[in-house]
Amino acid sequence: MTNRNLLTMNTTILAFIGDSVYEVYVRNFVIKSGETSPEKLHREAVKYVRAESQAQALRILIPELTEEELALVKRARNKKITSKPKNADPIEYKMATAFEALIGGLYLRQKTDRLEHLAGRTIDIISKNSTDLQADKLKTRSNESSDSKVTDQTKAR
Repeated sequence: MTNRNLLTMNTTILAFIGDSVYEVYVRNFVIKSGETSPEKLHREAVKYVRAESQAQALRILIPELTEEELALVKRARNKKITSKPKNADPIEYKMATAFEALIGGLYLRQKTDRLEHLAGRTIDIISKNSTDLQADKLKTRSNESSDSKVTDQTKAR
Protein backbone atom coordinates (compact mmCIF):
# COMPACT_ATOMS: atom_id res chain seq x y z
CA MET A 1 0.00 0.00 0.00
CA THR A 2 1.40 3.37 -0.95
CA ASN A 3 1.75 6.41 1.30
CA ARG A 4 -0.63 8.32 -0.97
CA ASN A 5 -3.35 5.69 -0.59
CA LEU A 6 -3.02 5.76 3.20
CA LEU A 7 -3.17 9.53 3.36
CA THR A 8 -6.55 9.47 1.64
CA MET A 9 -7.89 6.14 2.94
CA ASN A 10 -11.01 6.28 5.08
CA THR A 11 -9.81 6.33 8.68
CA THR A 12 -12.64 4.01 9.70
CA ILE A 13 -11.08 1.34 7.48
CA LEU A 14 -7.67 1.96 9.05
CA ALA A 15 -9.25 1.65 12.51
CA PHE A 16 -11.01 -1.55 11.43
CA ILE A 17 -7.70 -3.28 10.65
CA GLY A 18 -5.86 -1.50 13.49
CA ASP A 19 -8.32 -2.87 16.05
CA SER A 20 -7.50 -6.43 15.00
CA VAL A 21 -3.75 -5.87 14.81
CA TYR A 22 -3.61 -4.28 18.27
CA GLU A 23 -5.78 -7.09 19.67
CA VAL A 24 -3.15 -9.63 18.54
CA TYR A 25 -0.42 -7.69 20.37
CA VAL A 26 -2.58 -7.58 23.51
CA ARG A 27 -3.42 -11.29 23.35
CA ASN A 28 0.24 -12.18 22.95
CA PHE A 29 1.03 -10.00 25.96
CA VAL A 30 -1.62 -11.52 28.26
CA ILE A 31 -0.79 -15.09 27.20
CA LYS A 32 2.82 -14.49 28.29
CA SER A 33 1.51 -13.89 31.83
CA GLY A 34 1.20 -17.67 32.23
CA GLU A 35 -2.52 -17.53 32.91
CA THR A 36 -4.37 -20.51 31.40
CA SER A 37 -7.99 -19.66 32.09
CA PRO A 38 -9.63 -18.23 28.93
CA GLU A 39 -12.02 -16.18 31.07
CA LYS A 40 -9.17 -14.57 33.02
CA LEU A 41 -7.17 -13.99 29.84
CA HIS A 42 -10.19 -12.27 28.30
CA ARG A 43 -10.76 -10.08 31.37
CA GLU A 44 -7.10 -9.06 31.36
CA ALA A 45 -7.14 -8.32 27.61
CA VAL A 46 -10.23 -6.12 27.98
CA LYS A 47 -8.22 -3.70 30.16
CA TYR A 48 -5.98 -3.00 27.17
CA VAL A 49 -8.56 -2.78 24.40
CA ARG A 50 -11.16 -0.61 26.16
CA ALA A 51 -11.73 2.74 24.49
CA GLU A 52 -10.85 4.62 27.68
CA SER A 53 -7.51 2.82 28.02
CA GLN A 54 -6.56 3.36 24.39
CA ALA A 55 -7.57 7.02 24.51
CA GLN A 56 -5.56 7.62 27.68
CA ALA A 57 -2.51 5.92 26.19
CA LEU A 58 -2.79 7.90 22.95
CA ARG A 59 -2.84 11.18 24.87
CA ILE A 60 0.46 10.18 26.49
CA LEU A 61 1.93 9.01 23.17
CA ILE A 62 1.07 12.13 21.14
CA PRO A 63 4.38 13.93 21.86
CA GLU A 64 6.24 10.85 20.57
CA LEU A 65 4.42 10.69 17.21
CA THR A 66 5.90 11.83 13.92
CA GLU A 67 4.19 14.65 12.03
CA GLU A 68 2.68 12.14 9.62
CA GLU A 69 1.39 9.92 12.45
CA LEU A 70 -0.05 12.93 14.25
CA ALA A 71 -1.80 14.10 11.08
CA LEU A 72 -3.41 10.66 10.72
CA VAL A 73 -4.47 10.65 14.38
CA LYS A 74 -6.05 14.10 14.04
CA ARG A 75 -7.85 13.13 10.82
CA ALA A 76 -9.24 9.97 12.44
CA ARG A 77 -10.16 11.75 15.68
CA ASN A 78 -12.00 14.52 13.84
CA LYS A 79 -14.01 12.20 11.60
CA LYS A 80 -17.72 12.37 12.30
CA ILE A 81 -19.06 9.40 14.25
CA THR A 82 -21.94 7.74 12.42
CA SER A 83 -22.93 5.39 15.24
CA LYS A 84 -23.24 5.90 18.98
CA PRO A 85 -20.58 4.11 21.02
CA LYS A 86 -22.08 1.43 23.28
CA ASN A 87 -19.85 1.54 26.33
CA ALA A 88 -17.71 4.62 25.92
CA ASP A 89 -17.84 8.38 26.10
CA PRO A 90 -17.97 9.75 22.51
CA ILE A 91 -14.74 11.73 22.97
CA GLU A 92 -12.90 8.70 24.36
CA TYR A 93 -14.33 6.62 21.51
CA LYS A 94 -12.99 9.06 18.93
CA MET A 95 -9.54 9.02 20.52
CA ALA A 96 -9.55 5.21 20.64
CA THR A 97 -10.60 5.10 17.00
CA ALA A 98 -7.74 7.47 16.16
CA PHE A 99 -5.33 5.15 18.01
CA GLU A 100 -6.64 2.14 16.08
CA ALA A 101 -6.36 4.06 12.78
CA LEU A 102 -2.72 4.83 13.63
CA ILE A 103 -2.04 1.14 14.31
CA GLY A 104 -3.85 0.18 11.09
CA GLY A 105 -1.89 2.70 9.08
CA LEU A 106 1.43 1.44 10.42
CA TYR A 107 0.41 -2.13 9.73
CA LEU A 108 -0.69 -1.48 6.14
CA ARG A 109 2.50 0.46 5.43
CA GLN A 110 4.47 -2.45 6.90
CA LYS A 111 6.24 -0.23 9.43
CA THR A 112 6.72 -3.20 11.74
CA ASP A 113 9.39 -1.69 14.00
CA ARG A 114 7.32 1.44 14.63
CA LEU A 115 4.15 -0.61 15.07
CA GLU A 116 5.79 -2.88 17.62
CA HIS A 117 7.25 0.09 19.46
CA LEU A 118 3.92 1.95 19.74
CA ALA A 119 1.93 -1.19 20.57
CA GLY A 120 4.46 -2.05 23.28
CA ARG A 121 4.49 1.49 24.67
CA THR A 122 0.68 1.48 24.74
CA ILE A 123 0.59 -1.79 26.66
CA ASP A 124 3.21 -0.44 29.09
CA ILE A 125 1.25 2.78 29.63
CA ILE A 126 -2.01 0.92 30.23
CA SER A 127 -0.28 -1.59 32.55
CA LYS A 128 1.20 1.22 34.62
CA ASN A 129 -2.08 3.11 34.76
CA SER A 130 -3.96 -0.07 35.64
CA THR A 131 -1.52 -0.77 38.48
CA ASP A 132 -1.82 2.83 39.70
CA LEU A 133 -5.62 2.59 39.61
CA GLN A 134 -5.57 -0.67 41.59
CA ALA A 135 -3.27 0.91 44.18
CA ASP A 136 -5.58 3.94 44.43
CA LYS A 137 -8.60 1.66 44.91
CA LEU A 138 -6.84 -0.27 47.67
CA LYS A 139 -5.77 2.98 49.33
CA THR A 140 -9.34 4.32 49.12
CA ARG A 141 -10.75 1.10 50.60
CA SER A 142 -8.15 1.23 53.37
CA ASN A 143 -9.02 4.86 54.14
CA GLU A 144 -12.75 4.06 54.10
CA SER A 145 -12.12 1.16 56.46
CA SER A 146 -10.09 3.39 58.79
CA ASP A 147 -12.80 6.08 58.65
CA SER A 148 -15.50 3.58 59.61
CA LYS A 149 -13.36 2.29 62.52
CA VAL A 150 -12.94 5.84 63.79
CA THR A 151 -16.69 6.42 63.46
CA ASP A 152 -17.41 3.13 65.28
CA GLN A 153 -15.00 4.09 68.10
CA THR A 154 -16.62 7.53 68.37
CA LYS A 155 -20.07 5.94 68.63
CA ALA A 156 -18.83 3.53 71.31
CA ARG A 157 -17.85 6.44 73.57
